[in-house]
Amino acid sequence: MIAPVVSASWLADHPEAVIVDVRWYLDGRSGRVAYEAGHLAGSVFVDLDAVLAAPATPEAGRHPLPAPEVFAAGMRVAGISDDSVVVAYDDAGGMSAGRLVWMLRALGVDAALLDGGLAAWTGDLATGAGAPPAPGAFAARDWPGDRLATIDEAAGDAGAVVIDARAAERYRGDVEPVDPRAGHIPGAVNVPFGGNLDAGGRFLAPDMLRARFAAAGVRDDTDAIVYCGSGVTACHDLLALEHAGLGRGRLYPGSWSQWAATGRPSATDS
Repeated sequence: MIAPVVSASWLADHPEAVIVDVRWYLDGRSGRVAYEAGHLAGSVFVDLDAVLAAPATPEAGRHPLPAPEVFAAGMRVAGISDDSVVVAYDDAGGMSAGRLVWMLRALGVDAALLDGGLAAWTGDLATGAGAPPAPGAFAARDWPGDRLATIDEAAGDAGAVVIDARAAERYRGDVEPVDPRAGHIPGAVNVPFGGNLDAGGRFLAPDMLRARFAAAGVRDDTDAIVYCGSGVTACHDLLALEHAGLGRGRLYPGSWSQWAATGRPSATDS
């Protein structure tokens, strides 16, 4: 399997790669409008809400994993097959594109983030809706249980390090702009996904990432469970763990949006 993060030069040397634009904005702006205003030539837009998540519910959270059939249909429309090599990007350091990359890698499909995202590409950009690609051949398959954690496991799976990938102020409970209440899962440690990147928006070197996660208690043999607000930016931490050589970790898909809608306790310590 290819590395979870690849450079723009790597992408330029691999014209066989299916390039996917996964721009998505928490403030409600349209990723598709941004795509049509300027995107990597030959790339296809994938809508996070429609393809990479099931409808939101209090019981499942804001971005539950989609049904396998829905995801597979979306991949086929995007021209992705089971044997494709996929490179995804956004304009926020992989914040949303990481969700697609993690999902594909969890299913055994070669996929990577474009390091630096849209800004790393020095070639010309295309505009407009773009021509639809030839349909891919992507089989529906269940999400692998060994890549996921349940709410009960996130509550205190013996031996696991539970990681909160949200910004520190949300982890501490200083603010909560989206979900029903503030705070974090008791016992979770905070490794904000934005800290995986340098000032230029590219991933830190693997040894720097290892040191970052080591400070949170993650070692080579650690069972890491990662969550965020809705299971999207947690994927960035999961890819960073893999990029650092620390294993693949597990995603708690419901994340804080599910936890906060229950009667389970929350913590507000730092």
